[in-house]
Amino acid sequence: MLEIGKTHSLVVLKHVDFGVYLGQNIDDLCQEEILLPERYLPEDTAAWEVGEALTIFLYLDSEDRPIATTVIPAAEVGQCAYLPVVEKSEFGSFLDWGLMKDLLVPFKEQRVPMDVGRSYVVYLYLDVTGRIAASSLLSRHLNEQNEGDFTAQQEVELLIASRSDLGYKAVINGSHIGLIHNNEITRPIKIGDRVKGYIGALREDMRINLTLQKTGPGMHNEIRGELAEVIVAYLESNGGQSSLTDKSSPEDINAAFHVSKSNYKKAIGKLYKSRSITLEGGMIKLKKSTKQI
Repeated sequence: MLEIGKTHSLVVLKHVDFGVYLGQNIDDLCQEEILLPERYLPEDTAAWEVGEALTIFLYLDSEDRPIATTVIPAAEVGQCAYLPVVEKSEFGSFLDWGLMKDLLVPFKEQRVPMDVGRSYVVYLYLDVTGRIAASSLLSRHLNEQNEGDFTAQQEVELLIASRSDLGYKAVINGSHIGLIHNNEITRPIKIGDRVKGYIGALREDMRINLTLQKTGPGMHNEIRGELAEVIVAYLESNGGQSSLTDKSSPEDINAAFHVSKSNYKKAIGKLYKSRSITLEGGMIKLKKSTKQI
């Protein structure tokens, strides 16, 4: 059985007035035949001669019949994507995912009410009727626990999904959900961004912490050393002083240096211990003659 909501490579079996029929094997007379309507045929007629292979996306038409298109949407079933709402109805909200037939997010699958003109991270699935639908309730469809799937400091691909008081939730490699805590936000990010990240320290409850920069033996010292040099250069270009202290907000520190407050405080401590700076009057001041950092 060919899976609905997935891309497939199928061969042309025969031509009809309204398109071509596709299948998995040119010699199998009992196989499922899928219509590719004429409007989706490649301009190069040689590409759809009998026996030629075409990459198609399989979905259901308005009468719930399997149908093929050569237009590949933004995501397929089992994947996540950041998509805009283009319409609302009595059934839910509809998303533009690249096909003529918009993608439905039923009301019961909306984490928050979804408004036209805004975009949301959603997971694509097949509903009980076999139709393709989407959900912004990611925890209903993805795993929030690390059951031996990841190791600490493993590099992963993240899709920033939502914001909370604790930080940003992100989809990990399309299969899990983790959290980037506020003090681990080392550069500006926003919902819908796809970024590289790392698995944080493993937790007993198996929840997944994430970081945006790699840490580990020797890495903290390297990061602090490089950051200390950046801070000195910043002070030099600002008259030798700065109001960004260890009391400043994580957002202000991140805006200036694209690092977490934790790493900033450690770098400031390094500079203070080396007597490169002084801390007075709510300011950081660069000493006139600084030591080698």
